[in-house]
Amino acid sequence: MKQEIERCRHALSEARGGRTVAMVCSGDAGVYGMAAPILELLPEYPGVEVQIVAGVTAALSGAALLGAPLGHDFCAVSLSDLLTPWEVIEKRLRCAAEGDFAIVLYNPSSKRRGDYLARACEILLETRSGSTLCGLARNVGREGEETRLLTLSELRDTQVDMFTTVFIGASATKRIGAYMVTPRGYKQL
Repeated sequence: MKQEIERCRHALSEARGGRTVAMVCSGDAGVYGMAAPILELLPEYPGVEVQIVAGVTAALSGAALLGAPLGHDFCAVSLSDLLTPWEVIEKRLRCAAEGDFAIVLYNPSSKRRGDYLARACEILLETRSGSTLCGLARNVGREGEETRLLTLSELRDTQVDMFTTVFIGASATKRIGAYMVTPRGYKQL
């Protein structure tokens, strides 16, 4: 972290020098990835062409492990206040909760932000039931991959790390067997 701009400048400089360069990041380059800073810096490097290659973000790969928690409207919020003030994050969490979106939380905890997930849960509990179904997907696509279903009240007291993606269900989200499902709303046949 905090070296992304230098990496982007180096890649763009190499590309301007005639090299074919690949900027690699985890997940999808356009979702909390490197596409935005590369494109923001691009005007400083006339003649350089950029191609964004889609990847699979943790929201989608983690959702697949849990079932279908994003089967209807959802939003993603990063709990990192490195680039976004906590007050803005709080507002986004409240709006997502009030809008009854399924919510994906990125960057739920770090050594410096050990209580941010609990703080986020407290905000969500202002409008959501403590029994709201939630899911955790950790080490997605890596060794030690694991998932867990729990309630919002249980989530508040759960320790996670930066390799964990957190899923908070909407009011319609339910458990079907081992799966977390947010129904699309199709009429029952």
